[in-house]
Amino acid sequence: MAINHANPAEVIHLQPLGSKIDSTKTYTLFKTDVMEAIRLVMPAGKQIPEHKARGEITVHCLEGAVKFFVGETPHELSAGDMLYLEAGKLHAVEAIEDSTVLVTIFLNKAS
Repeated sequence: MAINHANPAEVIHLQPLGSKIDSTKTYTLFKTDVMEAIRLVMPAGKQIPEHKARGEITVHCLEGAVKFFVGETPHELSAGDMLYLEAGKLHAVEAIEDSTVLVTIFLNKAS
C-alpha cells in the first residue's frame, strides 16, 4: 500500500497523538531531492539503535519525552525541545514516555 506524502504548500497537521500513539506508525510526511520529514512515533520503551544519517538532521520532540544519544552522550528532549546534528554523527533514540518526534533530514545529493 502506497503512503501519501504531502504536496508542496499543503498544510500538515502535527497535533499530539495522545492515546492514538499505540495505533499509529512512523511515517514520512514528505520527501524531496534535498530534504525528508518524518513523524517518528515511539511508544514508551521503544528504542532505535545507533545509526547515522548522511545529511544534517533536526529532531523536534512534539509530545512525550525521549532520550536522544549522540555517541555516548544522552540528551533528554520533551515536548517543544529540538536539537540538530551534523551529517554522519552516530545517534540513537529511546522513548521515555509515549512520544512523537519530527525528524527532518537534509539530504546531501552531492555525495
